[in-house]
Amino acid sequence: MTKADLAAGMAKTAGGTKTAAEKAINAFIAAVRESLRKGHRVTISGFGTFVVTRRAARRGRNPRTGKVIQIPVTRVPRFKASRLLKDALR
Repeated sequence: MTKADLAAGMAKTAGGTKTAAEKAINAFIAAVRESLRKGHRVTISGFGTFVVTRRAARRGRNPRTGKVIQIPVTRVPRFKASRLLKDALR
């Protein structure tokens, strides 16, 4: 499912326009992005939780040269599905 498909489904279900649904999706994504950027978690009851975790520094290899490189610590987004979502998929 693409963002356009999601907007079309939301518009059909809510009875609005695709444009309004796409604006709502964009606003949701912006709000989640900003919250995660600040280090906060975003919990949506019945759906799941978005959280930022820390990926430790590690050694990697440059695939072109084969040289060992040091990959620095980085922050990455994670999503943990709620029990309701997991049960719906079973």
